[in-house]
Amino acid sequence: MPGIPARYGQTDPSQPSVHELPPLRYEGESVQVRIVVRRVDDLSWRARLVFGSEDPDVAPTTAEIFYADTEQDLWTCVYDLREHHVRDLYRSVAHD
Repeated sequence: MPGIPARYGQTDPSQPSVHELPPLRYEGESVQVRIVVRRVDDLSWRARLVFGSEDPDVAPTTAEIFYADTEQDLWTCVYDLREHHVRDLYRSVAHD
């Protein structure tokens, strides 16, 4: 699953950065998928998925389920994620 792990112009990696991922097909509709990446106090990297809406406060969102010691390792985890996993994550946070 391709993402764009670039932090152009961003000087503080603890500030979350949002990256677009390929949209998800779910029940015949296209669902926008983004990943919010940040570095935490222990210098590890965390990320969560945000589905649909531009506003993460109202959009279905996972917890910070991605964790890695380096940003590159985090992106390796994201790249290894298959569409059926993303679909299951979306289904778990978007539907009761």
